[in-house]
Amino acid sequence: MSSTDTATPTAPTRPATVRRVGDTVFQTISTTSGALILAILAAVFIFLLAQGAPAIFSPVTDANDDHLRATAGSFGDYVLPLVFGTVWSSLLAMLIALPVGIGVALFISHFSPRRFAGPLGFVIDMLAAVPSVVFGLWGILVFAPIAGPLYSWLGENMSWIPLFSDNPTPTGKNMMTAAIVLAIMILPIITSLSREIFLQTPRLHEEASLALGATRWEMVQQAVFPYASSGIFASGILALGRALGETMAVTMVLSSSPIITFELLSSENPQTIAASIAKNFPEAHGTDSSTLIAGGLVLFAITLAVNSIGRWIVARGKK
Repeated sequence: MSSTDTATPTAPTRPATVRRVGDTVFQTISTTSGALILAILAAVFIFLLAQGAPAIFSPVTDANDDHLRATAGSFGDYVLPLVFGTVWSSLLAMLIALPVGIGVALFISHFSPRRFAGPLGFVIDMLAAVPSVVFGLWGILVFAPIAGPLYSWLGENMSWIPLFSDNPTPTGKNMMTAAIVLAIMILPIITSLSREIFLQTPRLHEEASLALGATRWEMVQQAVFPYASSGIFASGILALGRALGETMAVTMVLSSSPIITFELLSSENPQTIAASIAKNFPEAHGTDSSTLIAGGLVLFAITLAVNSIGRWIVARGKK
């Protein structure tokens, strides 16, 4: 046997990886952008904490605003009605917008004729480009006067339900109007994202369900909704974050008072954090300014917690 027969074969050598300039530039830009977002988020948190700390750890006594003066005492007494109003109005808006948005998205993606799907989707997307102040003007000048008689009827005939006051405000500036305006504002987010997720459902899954004798609605239940459930939840979380931070529309529509109440038609409604800041900050100074900034810190924490919990649930659902 020759020496060549007993020699072990050598492993093939890998070609040297060529590092292109474009790859390096792209990686640098992406890394810098991600780090910049984290740095901006940390800077915002540090600013809110530094400016709002004097109000958090000291009593609210130097108050020019009616809300601050009525809740003079601890910072918790001041911010608790605002937190309640922010969460309550956002949840009401979600209860209205989520089923409507999912229904519209499902109609566009699976039920409407193709010649209507494009224009209808374009109209829904255009709602996202309308400024919030326009929604506020529409709510206070158009919708509130129209809804006034309906609120009166609800107050007279449905007052046995705790949510409906027996003395509704004739102006229509109440929590119900604010929730409906907020629902219209977050509707494009839910509809657009849900529509794209519905369209990504594997075609074979839908055809298999139909081939087994399912109706179109049964096919949606069996194939579309299970596939898109995590995406629907993610769109709802994004819309909830949008509703929590809305400012101008709620400021213009909601007639506020420093109270905690679940009534939807009364003239005395809890204010939201963002609307309170927008209304009072131009004339605030000293401790009042720190109190409002501390309220912004609370809103920052709420939105961060909501989005973090939502991402955790979505990631767990994918696993």
